[in-house]
Amino acid sequence: MVARQIQILSGALLYYGLVLPLSYLPLRILYVFADLVFILLSTVLPYRKKTIDQNLLLAFPNQTTEARKQIRKDFYRYFADLLVESVKNLTISKKQLRERMHLKNPEIVEEIKGLNKPILLVAGHYNNWEWLITAQALWFKQPSYGIGMPLSHPFWNQKLTQRRERFGLKVVHAQNYQEAFDANQPIILVLADQAPSSAHNCLWLPFLGIETPVIFGPEYMANKYDCVLVFANISNSKRGYYNIQLELIVEESKNLPYQELTQLHVQKLEQQILDNPARWLWSHKRWKHKQPSNWLQLSTALQQKFETSFRKHA
Repeated sequence: MVARQIQILSGALLYYGLVLPLSYLPLRILYVFADLVFILLSTVLPYRKKTIDQNLLLAFPNQTTEARKQIRKDFYRYFADLLVESVKNLTISKKQLRERMHLKNPEIVEEIKGLNKPILLVAGHYNNWEWLITAQALWFKQPSYGIGMPLSHPFWNQKLTQRRERFGLKVVHAQNYQEAFDANQPIILVLADQAPSSAHNCLWLPFLGIETPVIFGPEYMANKYDCVLVFANISNSKRGYYNIQLELIVEESKNLPYQELTQLHVQKLEQQILDNPARWLWSHKRWKHKQPSNWLQLSTALQQKFETSFRKHA
């Protein structure tokens, strides 16, 4: 109990004493801090350098060492900007967020609306996903939700959830995902490139040339609730400005064979990364799990369970 209270107090001191005041600064000033952070990350304090280098070697084994070093350097510059943009996200105004997160084709949602189905919006930890979460409810009339796992720090989880929700989005714990589908024609965001908690209860698919464990949640929810699946392609036009292109993946999820829906959105993310590799979150241990030796048996059991649940009347 005492340790938890100390954890909450230290989090509150950092939030109210440093992070929240910084968030009120203009972005042009925050980017000065980002430039300093970049220098620290790329020279004095190389953040998770070993993990980044291992990931880049796995993903781009045919590139030269110098080419991978350049990606790492570009990643550090992007990551420094992401840090200050995430701080700014705490207090950024609706007007500024709309200017900096430009939705290029909102009409696609109106076109899909006639199908009278939930929309499952999938994206990855690419470019500025924090601004995507916060901006989502500004773009659409339908109820907006974001599904994810809470942070381990209770104070920071509470504060970040409040900030993400302030323009109308509702954050839902992944274990309570059904809550999002109780709304009428909701738009539900899932960051689908998170590493699964278990290597045994997921899909293993080729991603960046590597057999990779992928969460099954989007495919499961799309079939359970008959969702339209849409990919949010985030591109960076200039520093602090992003374009979001919505790409329809499938209208009838139940028409697809097992795994195909997951393969489709994984391929979309893979192409984003190949187009501009530095702007993905290479510092995460994306390939920390090893494929189980009995994967063929596990895969067969997962497929049978899926088809019993969603294809038994086909």
